[in-house]
Amino acid sequence: MPNHIAPQLMFEGNAEQAMRFYVSLFDDSEIVRLERYGPDGPGKEGSVVQAEFTLAGRRYSCIDSHIQHPFSFTPSISLFIECENREEFERLLEQLSEQGEMLMPPDNYGFSTRFAWLNDRFGVSWQLNLGTTRPGLSGEAP
Repeated sequence: MPNHIAPQLMFEGNAEQAMRFYVSLFDDSEIVRLERYGPDGPGKEGSVVQAEFTLAGRRYSCIDSHIQHPFSFTPSISLFIECENREEFERLLEQLSEQGEMLMPPDNYGFSTRFAWLNDRFGVSWQLNLGTTRPGLSGEAP
């Protein structure tokens, strides 16, 4: 059995900046481990070989890939945040969307009283949700 399973975010030079930004947004968040490349590479000196951090108590990993890839982040995998109140929703929306791209602007889409989907300045996709309005659903696991 695996030790643990955590999402791995691959950046190309700004992993530490992104990780520090994310940790600043959520309570119960911290950088757990940060390993940087030295002068002998293979990555750029000071870039992230491997890092581990928590967001709201959940574990994530990130790297700075020293290999150029023809791909980056995609919205088909996103970080979903169930906001406790409208103030939290608006704060996160403002901070995460700064220099980012709005995929679904904040609105009531029928499945939620307030929902937004965006890519942040680093290309990571986030879904923000405030409350649900799904009549007839029990919320029970199958």
